[in-house]
Amino acid sequence: MSYALAIFDLDGTVLDTLDDLADATNAALARAELPVRTRDEVRAFVGNGIRALVERAVPHGTPSAVTDTVFASFREYYAAHCADRTAPYAGVPELVATLRAAGCRTAVLSNKADFAVQELCHRYFEGLFDVVAGERESAGIPKKPAPDGVYAICKELDIPLSCAVYIGDSEVDVATAQNAGLDAILVDWGFRTAAQLRAAGAQRIVCDAAALADAVLA
Repeated sequence: MSYALAIFDLDGTVLDTLDDLADATNAALARAELPVRTRDEVRAFVGNGIRALVERAVPHGTPSAVTDTVFASFREYYAAHCADRTAPYAGVPELVATLRAAGCRTAVLSNKADFAVQELCHRYFEGLFDVVAGERESAGIPKKPAPDGVYAICKELDIPLSCAVYIGDSEVDVATAQNAGLDAILVDWGFRTAAQLRAAGAQRIVCDAAALADAVLA
């Protein structure tokens, strides 16, 4: 079917943010004199928001006060360096433009801190998304895989859930779509492998932007 709304995850789906996330994680850990993490470790930690990333990155048993300090350092560093090495995945800006030209509305829903989501979408996708939403728990909208963010976007754009599709790259995105009752399309170029996505329950996995456009507009 052809969808009226495509809701995208951000990290690992439309933007390759891993290097900047790893740099921010290790800068915060080093500042607290804690062991740094490898790029692949940070890749595995991403998906449930930056607080969860920090909690996974600090050594097991780290006191909560130290974790709070590392989290604050992460936010400070990432606010200044969130776009140092970040870039869109190949063909993704053109993909989003193609969807919009075909009449499909587009949105971003991320567990990343909202300030960073707004900055990155403004920098790389200005005018290409109808709604851009990061983590908004302070506004009463829990993080993915809770479906509340999906519901809020569909309500704002006045599009039925049955006409929307969720697009992501991780087990969190598979669960988000399931919890919201949406169709899902997963991409294999992000932070999880196709095998990991299938193990999480993904039914449709695409390997490039052209295949994703076909899946949304078919």
